Amino acid sequence: MFVTLEGPDGAGKTTQAARLVERLASARLEVVAVHEPGGTDLGADIRALLVRQAGPPIDPWAEALLFSACRAQLVSDVIRPALGRGAIVVADRFSDSTLAYQGFGRGLPMNDVQLLVRLATGGLRPDLTVLLDLPSEVGLARLRDLAQRAQGRKHQLSFLEELRIRQDWNRFEDEARAFHERVREGYRELVQADPARWVAIDATQPVPAVAAAVWRAVADRIPEPARVKSESAAGPGQEDSAAGW
Repeated sequence: MFVTLEGPDGAGKTTQAARLVERLASARLEVVAVHEPGGTDLGADIRALLVRQAGPPIDPWAEALLFSACRAQLVSDVIRPALGRGAIVVADRFSDSTLAYQGFGRGLPMNDVQLLVRLATGGLRPDLTVLLDLPSEVGLARLRDLAQRAQGRKHQLSFLEELRIRQDWNRFEDEARAFHERVREGYRELVQADPARWVAIDATQPVPAVAAAVWRAVADRIPEPARVKSESAAGPGQEDSAAGW
């Protein structure tokens, strides 16, 4: 089973992916967590290019190709082998991010972006994609706060946190508000185009409420006999009351 978490900047995807992985693992299910960009040696090198401090702005097509090269290696090295042995793969972003950001956000021709996605993934599609949806101004405000709190833990940074700390944040945050709105609306169009694959969740809710909604969406699709195993291992009261997002 392949589950991806998507959404605008600051929606809490990394937090929710980690919580989902922890709950699946606690149910004695094999789960593999991946994130973009990164997850392989090549992905780490590409990530370094994407968060570099110096140099001219990255061309939108170059940006799309870099993310896609990272994704192709991740699919080949990690995702397909894990799925092949029956593991549940949880991805913090996947190919829909390219459609939302480079297609809807940057305005690249959607047919070309879709072709690039198919080439990079070899046609691999998630079984379930969870959209964590929230207004762009809320997400960006969260990230500004998170980046300030992240200064003391640079060894655990997410991609966007690293951009912020490296003072290269203008590649994303300083885009016009219209860019972030296009990304959000793009995600909503993707949900409407393929409702069987997507579940949209209001990410302005407290973290435990979002985590509960994510778990319900995933638990409904866990195949047998894994579902039986999960239900027997996970008792009531799983949700915690941790603050934050």
